[in-house]
Amino acid sequence: MRNWGKVFSRWAILYLMTVIMGSPAFAQTGSAQTSANAEAVIVTPLSFIKDEDLDFGTILTGTTNGTVVVSPFNIRSRTGNATTGPQLVPSASQAARFAGRGTQNQLVQISMGANSYSVPRVGGGAPALTLDTFIIGSTPTAQLTTNPRVFRISSASGVFNFPVGATLRIAGNQRPGTYVTQFLITLNYQ
Repeated sequence: MRNWGKVFSRWAILYLMTVIMGSPAFAQTGSAQTSANAEAVIVTPLSFIKDEDLDFGTILTGTTNGTVVVSPFNIRSRTGNATTGPQLVPSASQAARFAGRGTQNQLVQISMGANSYSVPRVGGGAPALTLDTFIIGSTPTAQLTTNPRVFRISSASGVFNFPVGATLRIAGNQRPGTYVTQFLITLNYQ
């Protein structure tokens, strides 16, 4: 005869081990989600917008005056004493970029709100930098001033865009910080 006490004990031990250790692992399922932004800018005829800001990147101050130039073609360079003037730190920089819409062959006047702008330090406490010598990336490139320049829209759709570079003038021993200003460009469609 079978000893049912031993069978029951073994069965109870297996059952308790299953409860304590858990049931066999099954593949896990689930889902996750995230979101992203979608953005569009719609322009109407005889309008224009800013696509990108002018960014001079990161600059180390020097003991003598100098300049940093961002060309309309996103080329950053410096002037001043090679060792004591402002130095360029490898960083992102870019020309400003604008876009507009008129009609093919339409004439457009473009001008600056001022020939130079003061660029104050965020939070104050330092002399301002000077922003000037604005260059438009046309063919050939041209300096923009408060005196309007005329160009012709060549695209069949009337859509056009143009980059603008400039020169940033930095004093010797300029106080570190972030310097920010706005500049104004005016288009007159003829």
